[in-house]
Amino acid sequence: LQLGLSVDGSALTGSAQSADWGVVCYDLLGAIPDNIYRGQIEMSWLRDTFSKPVNDSAEVERIRYAQAYILEMIGGYLMPDLSRNLIHLRWLLKLVDFKATGEFSWGSAVLATLYREMYGAMPPTKAKNGGCLSLIQSWAQFRFPFLRSQVDHPYTFPLITSYTGIPTVLEDIQLLLYQRSE
Repeated sequence: LQLGLSVDGSALTGSAQSADWGVVCYDLLGAIPDNIYRGQIEMSWLRDTFSKPVNDSAEVERIRYAQAYILEMIGGYLMPDLSRNLIHLRWLLKLVDFKATGEFSWGSAVLATLYREMYGAMPPTKAKNGGCLSLIQSWAQFRFPFLRSQVDHPYTFPLITSYTGIPTVLEDIQLLLYQRSE
């Protein structure tokens, strides 16, 4: 509803078994990153290595670029960690078969990741939060209409696409909340 991700289908469960992640990268992406940290690779490596596909590339190359792009979406937007620069390769293993990938409940996985990250952000000494913060922002604007700008059209789905003029700077958000509470 919020992001347009499926909540029906198979759950994304299980832990990543220790694997030779270099071999996994080479088999699925056709390249091996210089640094693999406990099964995680840098997002910048994905962007640099798979920056722009060639128009006349073979099907296997197009599949690799698609896998890299989806992996970057997962690690950079849907389920980012605190650094927002690392992505675990366990997600790459879910992208082997695109038909099977589409049958997973990605919405549930994104929500579970956000809940886990919010739980970890509860200590007052913690300044950062991982997870899909756009999801919580979209939910808040749907549940608290005074937070969003006026929209003259009916709801569109996913809901996040219907909001324009979303304040992003903390001071703007605080000012908006103060003005609406008066």
